[in-house]
Amino acid sequence: MNTEFAPLFKLARAERLQLVEDLWDSIAQEDTGLPIQDWVCDELQQRKQRFLAHPASGRTWEQVKQRTRTQHD
Repeated sequence: MNTEFAPLFKLARAERLQLVEDLWDSIAQEDTGLPIQDWVCDELQQRKQRFLAHPASGRTWEQVKQRTRTQHD
């Protein structure tokens, strides 16, 4: 553990969670323009085309959550 941040680990759980949330929000607000690799764009484009060709083949968010929950029980 980095001794510089040791005092943060002594915060209450709720305070640490709030700190994580605040840090994450600050990162999300930055417009860093991270490059996306070509293969990632290609894969997303292929998935979109497959979905547009067969829209009934997808699952709703509720179906995905339910499946995930039953797999972990």
